[in-house]
Amino acid sequence: MTEKNIYQFKVDTIKGEEVSLKNYEGKVLMIVNTASECGFTPQLEDLEQLRKDFEGEKFEILAFPSNDFGQQEPLEGDAISKFCVINYHTHFTIFKKMRVRGTYASPLYKFLSDKKLNGHVNASPRWNFHKYLINSKGEVIDYFYPFTKPNSAKVKKAIQKLLSTTKKD
Repeated sequence: MTEKNIYQFKVDTIKGEEVSLKNYEGKVLMIVNTASECGFTPQLEDLEQLRKDFEGEKFEILAFPSNDFGQQEPLEGDAISKFCVINYHTHFTIFKKMRVRGTYASPLYKFLSDKKLNGHVNASPRWNFHKYLINSKGEVIDYFYPFTKPNSAKVKKAIQKLLSTTKKD
């Protein structure tokens, strides 16, 4: 039986170093596909505010830049990271650019978007800034469309609920 959590995957950092998502075990995560030239790009600031709101808690944001939608991520490597830090003062983890939809989607994003694989959610990104919420066991629990701001009450409430469950475990 295949695992129904994200800990089976390895991804590359923005610098190209391989990292196991098992490193995030025990934390609530928001996984989001980002782009630097999208109408939703200002959500980088909202994501940073969300990170600050839950600072000190077992919560992290993992950003995966993608050029899948309208070629809105022309940057590569460190240029992506610099763009996010300079323009939006981000401090969350940004990984190497990857494919997030279709036949060529990364194994992680195939898993995130297919209920047959993850056991909970059937929602493939339709644009940049699609957000997946992962519980402390690495399970895909919920998702939010790009038009849902990351620091909205709805998102914060869902994160808080998962964090309170984590404290009981």
